[in-house]
Amino acid sequence: MFQKKSLLSLSFILIFSFFLAACSSNDASTEAGDGLKVTTSFSVLGDIIENIIGDHGSVEYIVPVGEEPHEYEPVPSDFQKVADADVFYVNGLDLEEWLEKVVSNASDTDIVAVSEGVTPIPLVGDDEDDPHAWLSPKNVITYVENIVNDLIERDPEGESIYRANADAYIAELQELDAWIEEEVAGIPEEHRVIIVSENAFKYFGADYGFDTEGVWEINSHEEGTPQQISRLVDLVNDRNVPAVFVESTVDKRYMETISNETGVPIAGEVFTDAVGPAGSGAETYIGMTKHNVSVFIEGLKQ
Repeated sequence: MFQKKSLLSLSFILIFSFFLAACSSNDASTEAGDGLKVTTSFSVLGDIIENIIGDHGSVEYIVPVGEEPHEYEPVPSDFQKVADADVFYVNGLDLEEWLEKVVSNASDTDIVAVSEGVTPIPLVGDDEDDPHAWLSPKNVITYVENIVNDLIERDPEGESIYRANADAYIAELQELDAWIEEEVAGIPEEHRVIIVSENAFKYFGADYGFDTEGVWEINSHEEGTPQQISRLVDLVNDRNVPAVFVESTVDKRYMETISNETGVPIAGEVFTDAVGPAGSGAETYIGMTKHNVSVFIEGLKQ
């Protein structure tokens, strides 16, 4: 996997270095009054940043809604977005490690990780950290603090706007956190197990009292072997788990197999690596989180 990523990165560096050389070097130095141009890696971060920057700048993200960011293969227009930006915000925790390497060799746009300061949770059986810190609103408050401080450093004149927007958004996140605590309180202790294909809800589980399991630990290591499937089938049966779940950006067949072999239903679809499409009710970070919690409650509160 490392070799594959290295070769992929090298290819992109060679291709896009030529591509970006034809463009002006980081024309993101925006004209007065235009505000900052921000590019970020995926849609969840895009929504979080938009809540802070408001009308005082523009935000674009690279990975389309419905796709996952672990191994997304960028196209030339993606690198132009980064080259044209004042800053490229990434999650960090090695989520976009391959993309960061390519961009850092093809553009002089600053790359800033917004998860700085979050206490990482390691992947099971691996010396890497789980990158899905955003799935707990408690961590997103840290993201917001990092983003607003960086925006102010780049655009001091916008400080009052950024701080006001950030304070309002943090208040919404605190309300979301309290709502989750209240809503999940009715789930029996023995049913507090979240099972999906990618074990992405570790941070959520740690903050709200759930065990979490997945067929695999992270999508970049995706396997779905018979042994992995069998382990989860045994776990579902041994713990009498009332429901399992599927993710919007992951092949559903793995969880369908587990559901068929255990007789335990799939309670619904949750959003992990992307916000939901228009009309889903999960088009924003807060919306997707409320959706996920509601799906968990429907499946596990029995």
